[in-house]
Amino acid sequence: MLAEPHRFQVPGYESAYGDNYGIFLIPHAKTGVKLRVIAQSGENSRDDLGHAYAWDHVSVSLPNRTPNWAEMAFIKSVFWFDEEAVMQLHIPTADHRNLHPNCLHLWKPLNERIPLPPGDMVA
Repeated sequence: MLAEPHRFQVPGYESAYGDNYGIFLIPHAKTGVKLRVIAQSGENSRDDLGHAYAWDHVSVSLPNRTPNWAEMAFIKSVFWFDEEAVMQLHIPTADHRNLHPNCLHLWKPLNERIPLPPGDMVA
């Protein structure tokens, strides 16, 4: 894993080398910031119909601003292959939870392929 050299230990959230979860402080060379990353894999949830889903999830934050597109794309490349689709979501307002004002998230369901729009709609 490209993030491995940047694994960071926080009391209560320790992880070992090779774990598929952990806390990382990853430098972004182009913007010169150290991105604070929490990674989880295999977290389970259920939708409104009771279907179970397992997720990869990465949260990315900075102390004084929200990560930009280039920084998020970089983190995507650290935790997933180029061929994989991951997503950022705008969930219903009623489901919003803001535990950190400068944090963005990337998700990937483990049991399903993310449907993609036609290429000309994302160009």
